[in-house]
Amino acid sequence: MYDDTINNLLKGVADGSISVKDARSALEGVELTEAQMDEAINHGVHNVAESGTIVSASLAPSGGSYLTMFFFAWGIFWACYWAFSLIYGLAKSWDQQQLAFHLAMTLTTLILMGIIYLKFILPDTIIVKHSQNKYVPEHVKDWKEYKW
Repeated sequence: MYDDTINNLLKGVADGSISVKDARSALEGVELTEAQMDEAINHGVHNVAESGTIVSASLAPSGGSYLTMFFFAWGIFWACYWAFSLIYGLAKSWDQQQLAFHLAMTLTTLILMGIIYLKFILPDTIIVKHSQNKYVPEHVKDWKEYKW
């Protein structure tokens, strides 16, 4: 996050080190026009990035949470359980429907773990690429007119 005056004041008010009255007095006399406020909000959002720029977000704070770690431990346990029971069922000639159920449960558990990984752990990375002009000008020397 940016370390500017307003964010520092907001953090101070949130943790109780700065009173609301002191924060208001610090911001007294500060005025922004609507155009300046729109420019401040849109800065960095609508600016055109250079081609090849890598824009990366940091790791989501929920990626290191105990709930996420518990979910992965739970997922690894159940994925191993269903996969090994599938292997056991193959060895013992179980019915095809039972084997399909165990395979589906294994894949479902792995898919859920993948979704959680993509959503909460993997940071968002974007490589900016600009598209080429879609208009192809007509080249007279390259065009051949075929007659029937």
